Amino acid sequence: MENFTPYSALLGGALIGLSAIILLLFNGRIAGISGIMNGVFKSPRDEVSWRSLFLAGLIIGALLFQWIAPGFVSPRAGYPLWLVALGGFLVGIGTRLGGGCTSGHGICGIANLSLRSILATLTFMATGFVTVYLIRHVFTLT
Repeated sequence: MENFTPYSALLGGALIGLSAIILLLFNGRIAGISGIMNGVFKSPRDEVSWRSLFLAGLIIGALLFQWIAPGFVSPRAGYPLWLVALGGFLVGIGTRLGGGCTSGHGICGIANLSLRSILATLTFMATGFVTVYLIRHVFTLT
């Protein structure tokens, strides 16, 4: 977080919002990443291509950013791979239980003034706050 500036956060938020608008305008779809990823495996064949390209774009975009600005964002060292994998698995379960992920609820759902999405996003945030507190002050994971 030593490279954090409000400007980078504003730019990142604007780019995320712009990409959600473009997907909605040109494809008529909401940019909920967990739904897009789930659809790669469960959708009809004509749906798989755009979903796969969208996910590939996320990965390629992250790799390009790391190449253009090395060291701007670095992974946090010290956590065992099994713990990171377990965290990812639990997030996947949570997105299924919550009917979507932070991008679907937090970006697109709140923009549509969906009460369900507002409540889901508040739940995500509260859970994140509690988790960070527990990891930093109660349990030592490193």
